[in-house]
Amino acid sequence: MQKESLTALVRQHLEKAMTASSGRSAHTLYGGHEHVLRQTLIALRAGSNLDEHESPGEATLQVLHGRVTLVVAENRWNGSPGDLMFIPPSPHSLEAVEDSVVLLTVGKAR
Repeated sequence: MQKESLTALVRQHLEKAMTASSGRSAHTLYGGHEHVLRQTLIALRAGSNLDEHESPGEATLQVLHGRVTLVVAENRWNGSPGDLMFIPPSPHSLEAVEDSVVLLTVGKAR
């Protein structure tokens, strides 16, 4: 059994994002190349973003802290703490409206 404190990780990675030149910090909580499921905590300083990229497969984004905007082509979806966003299977980007932390969950076929 392994356990992680999301509360502590949110605090820790927000601090890292504040001082990082990229304005972000990430930490894989579970998964990797040998697993189908992967969960990654991503912290973004307000005003920073994840540039447009391809969809990683079936994926969701849970907002843990702050406010974010998921952008797909001309569509924009706002997320706040407690929101679970379903990432469409197309190129997308993520913008931090406020200092934010999200939990990305991806399921990949082996």
